[in-house]
Amino acid sequence: MQISSAATQSYSSVQPDAVQARIPKQTLGQDDFLKLITVQLAHQDPLKPMEDTAFIAQMAQFTSLEQTTQLSKEFASLRANSELSAAGGLLGRQVTVSDAKGNVVTGVVSAVDSTTTTPRLLIDGALYPYASVTKVELPPVVEPVPAAGT
Repeated sequence: MQISSAATQSYSSVQPDAVQARIPKQTLGQDDFLKLITVQLAHQDPLKPMEDTAFIAQMAQFTSLEQTTQLSKEFASLRANSELSAAGGLLGRQVTVSDAKGNVVTGVVSAVDSTTTTPRLLIDGALYPYASVTKVELPPVVEPVPAAGT
């Protein structure tokens, strides 16, 4: 059996995006579940309707899926609030962070920025992700300078 060059050419000219579009989803979401139930109800035999127990089981699965989705959103919100609270607790503390290049930076946290999905710490005029903190210390104690003539 011989493969023609035209068949080989057409297969190799497929765009990567087109290949990605053909990959099926690995999980079903809430909308998919609703579509399945709707199609199932629309195409069931009127002389043999779905048994009550099967329908109730599917509705219980749907309810469980919806609650799990909502719980996942609530956990994400709780995590974000927890990180923001913890980052706020670092105000005035001396921290050590790693920047995007892997450099170690140490300084006192002067502000917390929450305009992104995760909090960022303002240290010496630069913002660093809260997750990059590697060490937390009390700020260095500065001895007061005695006044002249005392």
